[in-house]
Amino acid sequence: MPPQQQPTHIGQTMFSIYLWKNDPPDIVVLTCLIPNGLVMHLSVNSTATIREVKAEMVAQAKTRSMGYLIKEPCDYLLYGIAHYNIEPYTDETKRLNEVQPYFGILSLGERTDTTSFSSDYELTKMVSDIIGKSYDHQSTQGTPEVDHFRSKITEICDDIKLERSKYTWQQRLLYEHPLRLANSTAMPELIRQRHPTSAFLIVVKNENDQSTFTLSVLEHDTPLQLIENTLQKMNRSQMKMNDRATDYILKVSGRDEYLFGDHPLIQFLYIQETLSDAAVPNAVLRSVMRLESYINHYNDQSLALKRPPKPERQPTVALTKTPTTLWDLEKRNFSLTLHGITNVNFDRVRAFKVGVRVGLYHGELKLCKHCSIDAPSSGNSPDFHFEHVLDFDMQMSMLPRMTRLCIVIYEVTKMSRSKKSSNNSSTLKDISYNNNPLAWVNTTLFDFKNQLHHGRHTLYTWTYADDIQLDEVLHPLGTVESNPRKDGCAVVHLTFHHGSGSEQICYPSEDEVLQYAADRARARRDRQQLQMLEPEQPHQSLRELLDNYKGKDKIDEMFDQDRNAMWERRNDFLRECPEELSVLLHCVYWKERDNVADIWYLLKLWPLISIERSLELLDYAYPDPAVRRFAIKCLSLLKDEELLLYLLQLVQAIKHESYLENDLVIFLLERALRNQRIGHYFFWHLRSEMQTPCMQTRFGLLLEAYLKGCKQHVKPLRKQLEVLDKLKMGSVLAKKGSKEKVRTQLQKFLHNEHNNGVFQNIKNPLNPSFRCSRVTPDKCKVMDSKMRPLLVVFENVDQTASDVYIIFKNGDDLRQDMLTLQMLRVMDQLWKREGMDLRMSIYNCISMEQRLGMIEVVRYAETIANIQKEKGMFSATSPFKKGSLYSWLKEHNKAPEKLNKAIKEFTLSCAGYCVATYVLGVADRHSDNIMVKRNGQLFHIDFGHILGHFKEKFGVRRERVPFVLTHDFVYVINKGCIDREAKEFCYFQKLCERAFLTLRKHGCLILSLFSMMISTGLPELSSKKDLNYLRETLVLDYTEDEAREHFQAKFSEALANSWKTSLNWASHNFSKNNKQ
Repeated sequence: MPPQQQPTHIGQTMFSIYLWKNDPPDIVVLTCLIPNGLVMHLSVNSTATIREVKAEMVAQAKTRSMGYLIKEPCDYLLYGIAHYNIEPYTDETKRLNEVQPYFGILSLGERTDTTSFSSDYELTKMVSDIIGKSYDHQSTQGTPEVDHFRSKITEICDDIKLERSKYTWQQRLLYEHPLRLANSTAMPELIRQRHPTSAFLIVVKNENDQSTFTLSVLEHDTPLQLIENTLQKMNRSQMKMNDRATDYILKVSGRDEYLFGDHPLIQFLYIQETLSDAAVPNAVLRSVMRLESYINHYNDQSLALKRPPKPERQPTVALTKTPTTLWDLEKRNFSLTLHGITNVNFDRVRAFKVGVRVGLYHGELKLCKHCSIDAPSSGNSPDFHFEHVLDFDMQMSMLPRMTRLCIVIYEVTKMSRSKKSSNNSSTLKDISYNNNPLAWVNTTLFDFKNQLHHGRHTLYTWTYADDIQLDEVLHPLGTVESNPRKDGCAVVHLTFHHGSGSEQICYPSEDEVLQYAADRARARRDRQQLQMLEPEQPHQSLRELLDNYKGKDKIDEMFDQDRNAMWERRNDFLRECPEELSVLLHCVYWKERDNVADIWYLLKLWPLISIERSLELLDYAYPDPAVRRFAIKCLSLLKDEELLLYLLQLVQAIKHESYLENDLVIFLLERALRNQRIGHYFFWHLRSEMQTPCMQTRFGLLLEAYLKGCKQHVKPLRKQLEVLDKLKMGSVLAKKGSKEKVRTQLQKFLHNEHNNGVFQNIKNPLNPSFRCSRVTPDKCKVMDSKMRPLLVVFENVDQTASDVYIIFKNGDDLRQDMLTLQMLRVMDQLWKREGMDLRMSIYNCISMEQRLGMIEVVRYAETIANIQKEKGMFSATSPFKKGSLYSWLKEHNKAPEKLNKAIKEFTLSCAGYCVATYVLGVADRHSDNIMVKRNGQLFHIDFGHILGHFKEKFGVRRERVPFVLTHDFVYVINKGCIDREAKEFCYFQKLCERAFLTLRKHGCLILSLFSMMISTGLPELSSKKDLNYLRETLVLDYTEDEAREHFQAKFSEALANSWKTSLNWASHNFSKNNKQ
């Protein structure tokens, strides 16, 4: 007789295979396996959903031992045994009695990249946490435009997700770890000089046994050929490797970067960068089957088979009614009724009037005369009522599509004595009264559906900041968003008129505009045919006209006569000089619809222009949608590495867009969703400005779209944010107490088990190719600086690679450093295209929140001040002594050939930074922010002052040289002598001249990149006036010979006045010694 089968009891838990055989009990006792190693018993209702069970498990686990290790429910997935397999319960709406886990055992496991989020609710919650503001609040505040935009980008994200779901594992690898490739497959000439035979060495390490092999490869060898050669060498070393070459892949040592595909090895930027440093590239031979991309790909495929297909989107049915277009209106001027302004914060003592000024703008172009109205300020009431109709000298049918209504509220006060004019010819009013702007607001005249606004509107204003530098009090370059903080701002109440009753008025569609232009072009051709027999009038050639306006800075000074002449020759522009499109666009009279139609028509025929000139079309001066669409069409040819180079400006250019949905946003989102490296920086550029109120809606929606469109990237980004939060807590500790005390406190904080776990297995925000296994607290310290930045050291996941060093700053605005470093990268690329590798050492820097960010530490480098101190020359007079730097380089490069190489590295890099800092107007240069690496490379750090904002003391400029070129530097360049006629120094001077002329040749690009950053909010780049310094240094209106002579004069000035730099450094050293 078989033994009676009895259920096995473990404590109070029924551990039985028959648990679900009969009708399930009302209450089930589950055995729960928790990630921190504990086993927990939980009594739940059998009808509870998986989501409810998971939430209860997490809540109970947090109250037990080591509960601090438990995260939020959305970070976990429940697993159970079913059909002899352990399976995740991805559909958390199912009930416990439906899934019936064997033995009543459930495991709480961390969500992996291969496990999709169990519901839109969980994903939405996590996205909301990452964005940093209430996603639910965002949803409830949705406007028709927000809803339309969400719908549009959801379609785009779904299409790209479907595209990615069909990727092979190789395509997935390229998405998660994009290849860094040069544009050309040829070996750069500068590297060829070091490797004349086109052969170079690569060290390959076998991941399985850590054995290494050094192989010689040729310029056009591919990664697959290198793998085959490595396997052959391993077989000759009595290591039986029967696998095929395709079973392996080459990974760059120390980082998640791969050498993969049919590209020659020399095309990989890692190879080029390593060879340029005269080092040997190191790669790891890894089995394909151990790749995360490979594993996750096949796990995803198995999960995809179990997921129900998503329902197809139903096409929206468009309304058939044809609306009235703006161009159909009779000749009628634009007007509105200003009802009043409320909650105005004005000076109730000095102000005797409060007024409103209103203007119409297209970009920075004023379309017509402003309208103003004011009222006396009686009593303490913050409200003013006007009920006044404002008529503008602008026909409605001529309004450009991107017209903005700009409003400023101002107070009229008596001017203080110090501001009274000494000009006796001034009127009494000019002397006695002053208009002080208080608040501003902008809005579009057309909505996102091309419909002209009508009816009553309420606009919430922004406080007029003191640093807004405008010739006009209106602020047309500001946002068109209303202030979301409605309680504390002034409010404008107005009504738009269009004189057509309740009927909607729309701007003509693109097809209608193009048809109108085609009819005009046909009529113009007919007239020309009738006039063919008439003698042709002599006219100035187009090239002669254009020569007067070369360079972005000259366009604004165009004479009306030249503007009209060039507009008449617009078809010649198309045929002869399409690259000068920006000049032609400045000839368009945007308040003439015929001009607008003609330029739209021409843009459809216009050939693609260069990346440099198309970037120019995305700044604030070109708001027209057809122009910006054409610019994006040109930029679509950007390679991924080039896009990363300009990504900072492209994200900032979103601020110049009038509507949520636009070609630039869609272009950037699509590229980010197809390349996770671009997506990484796209995320941080957006999130770093989420504390800026006027950008919260726009950037928040983009972050939401990106995160929902690439769910596998959500977890790594969330971990980086957790690290950011911990480092913020650590930086708060660092600001309290003495240097030694706070170092001990910081290390204790990082050692704490509650904090240490956050730093495990994270991607470096500065460069996501570097993965860190953990933080090493004993190497971390608090740096000696005003804001007490933290030096944080992470251990590389690759044990054979160097540690990852970063500086975490809390309290400093790093956006200006980011911009300057990015411009240095652009300059470096421009020089390399001309065959000049100036050995620029450009570190990474990223702004992550307001006044919060990270900086890469350049290893094996010292400041000039520390070098002088180390050589026993650190004193107030040490800057006047030469030889300390040369002596330091000799100490670290004792062999003559190594010293000569270090001097060459110093000469090249010094030339690069001399020219770059001169052009960019980098100020506050002293011995603590110029550094030198042991291999001789010089580089600058800390870019708090640029564009010629030089520091002053007692009204006198402390820096009076174009760039830093001290006797110490000349001594190194001349290999230990001070002869300024030496051939080494003459070579250095010619190098500087060539570098300057190269940048000048690309002056339009440099001006455009800075112009696109005007809306960033940087104090030293807030208006067009701040670009004047660049115009002065680049001298774009000079001939090349004149520009060379100009730079030679600046070079001589820097050299002749180097004693002034030494004096400034002596003052710095003296001040520093006093503080120690």
